[in-house]
Amino acid sequence: MQELRLLCWVVLLGLAHACPEPCDCGEKYGFQIADCAYRDLEAVPPGFPANVTTLSLSANRLPSLPEGAFREVPLLQSLWLAHNEIRAVAAGALAMLGHLKSLDLSHNLISDFAWSDLHNLSALQLLKMDSNELTFIPRDAFRSLRALRSLQLNHNRLRTLAEGTFAPLTALSHLQINDNPFDCTCGIVWFKTWALTTAVSIPEQDNITCTSPHVLKGTPLSHLLPLPCSAPSVQLTYQPSQDGAELRPGFVLALHCDVDGQPAPQLHWHIQTPGGTVEIASPNVGADGRALPGAPAARSRPRFRAFANGSLLVPDFGKLEEGTYSCLAANELGSAESSVNVALATPGEGGEDALGRRFHGKAAEGKGCYTVDNEVQPSGPEDNVVIIYLSRAGGPEAAVAGEGVPGRQPPGLLLLGQSLLLVFLTSF
Repeated sequence: MQELRLLCWVVLLGLAHACPEPCDCGEKYGFQIADCAYRDLEAVPPGFPANVTTLSLSANRLPSLPEGAFREVPLLQSLWLAHNEIRAVAAGALAMLGHLKSLDLSHNLISDFAWSDLHNLSALQLLKMDSNELTFIPRDAFRSLRALRSLQLNHNRLRTLAEGTFAPLTALSHLQINDNPFDCTCGIVWFKTWALTTAVSIPEQDNITCTSPHVLKGTPLSHLLPLPCSAPSVQLTYQPSQDGAELRPGFVLALHCDVDGQPAPQLHWHIQTPGGTVEIASPNVGADGRALPGAPAARSRPRFRAFANGSLLVPDFGKLEEGTYSCLAANELGSAESSVNVALATPGEGGEDALGRRFHGKAAEGKGCYTVDNEVQPSGPEDNVVIIYLSRAGGPEAAVAGEGVPGRQPPGLLLLGQSLLLVFLTSF
């Protein structure tokens, strides 16, 4: 038993002093250091002591950092990886380094970075990512870095920054972000304002310049004049193709999304039908209603036709096209959405309509209406009525359509609370 214990201590002592062959390991100033710099390494070598707190892999030929690359050294406080050939940092490569205070990834070729790994590095105080190929930083990339004091992002390929990117960095005192090809449109205006008012030191501000648009190329961001910018707003309107006319099954439903914003927002339709979800980037058809070249359509005239002017036509509308129609608009400053629920119902003497709402009886003589869940709904003579319910949140105040009255809704439309009902007589 005594010999077994002695063997275990020998093994543990050997592990404590283990070191990859190309590297030098030792103690300096109270830190356990592993120096693997300038070794022409093409991968992170295995075999580090578990108590290493400082690891230098600078000036090697590492092409990437895979998941679990530093699993052997969970106590790392400083990691130096500058001047390699790193193009990608995989998810999980850095996530286990919860004690890390300094991370240097500068002077690499990084374009693919697992930003979510930073969420676990709450002790980080220095982050150097300058001189890489970064084009994008997620809005929440730095959400956990409340101890970060110095951030270097200069000499990358950043074109814009999401508003609020640096808000979580409450301890930040130094930010270097010069020499990026910023697109000086509305999406970057917030950063100009923040940079001019923050207490954070931002050196070389004259080198934080615009690359586009062309007329602003070379202009320092701090000299950028105010731009006419506004977040998107949308208004969804709708009507059938033959308002007030006698309609048979298979009419065309027309929706129109009126979009405003600067820069001009991109329009997208989200349609939820009984058969599933349909996503449409507008437009998907030309002015003639035919599918645009390259548009994902099973036929030359798609089932849902989105036009460049914001209109959406649904030919042959029927039960299969019932559902929720949403138009979404987005630009650099935000997004907006408006939705409408569309259902086709043919009420008889009683029962439920397509939205599950009860209706009761025939039209009362002389009143021309029937009731749906205590709401009075318009109806025609007898029961030959096709009703399309179009309900939306935040609708206008109740108003009854008046024929020929300026400013009123067209004939056949009735606004009740938050529901707009299109009512048409048809024959059976």
